Amino acid sequence: MGWHGEPLVGFDLETTGTEPLESRIVTAAIVGVKGGAVVRQRDWLADPGIRIPAQASAIHGISSERAGAEGRPAREVADEIAETLAGYWRQGIPVVAYNAAFDLTLLTAELNRHGLPSLSERLGGGIGPVVDPYTIDRAVDRYRRGKRTLEAVCVEYGVVLDGAHEAGADALAAVRVARAIAERHPQVAALSPSELHDRQIQWYADWAADFQSFLRKKGNPDATVDPAWPLRDLVPAGR
Repeated sequence: MGWHGEPLVGFDLETTGTEPLESRIVTAAIVGVKGGAVVRQRDWLADPGIRIPAQASAIHGISSERAGAEGRPAREVADEIAETLAGYWRQGIPVVAYNAAFDLTLLTAELNRHGLPSLSERLGGGIGPVVDPYTIDRAVDRYRRGKRTLEAVCVEYGVVLDGAHEAGADALAAVRVARAIAERHPQVAALSPSELHDRQIQWYADWAADFQSFLRKKGNPDATVDPAWPLRDLVPAGR
């Protein structure tokens, strides 16, 4: 059957912004999936300790007032998320995250901000395996026109997304998209989780190099695109 028929864990963050090194966690979900069905789920609402911009609230529906009144301390939330993910990786269960480099880098920055052990420190080595449908889809269907948002890719693969930008819904949809990609592309299904993880590192680096070249040809000679996956450097180049 392949990795896509085995237990998988979906992971998603909703945040204060789009910059992973500066943004904070607002909501999070980790969803255990077997055979496409949810078997367990954990959800978090954090008080990020800063104002949630109106633009972000409009996307995920959480206001600063609600986060401040109902959210748990950001430090506790980040620690619990990290330990839950590490627990699944210790069991060898792949973690699925759509655009994993964003979510995992943001979580790592939060852990660093609060003086907590990193994911790698908790595991005593590298993290993974990670399955990122965003990275895989770009590699196996490179020339398909249209957007690559989670919503758009769900439509492409026939996955129903109920409640876009709600962490639990997005985490579950990411798993179902990953399964659908594997079913459509046997060469993806044939890889072991560790092989797929390593392949995504190269696929992401290839995409980053191509995109950086495109940006430079379009008039931005200093454009840089971080090729690291699934974790970016916490100190951006040039600082």
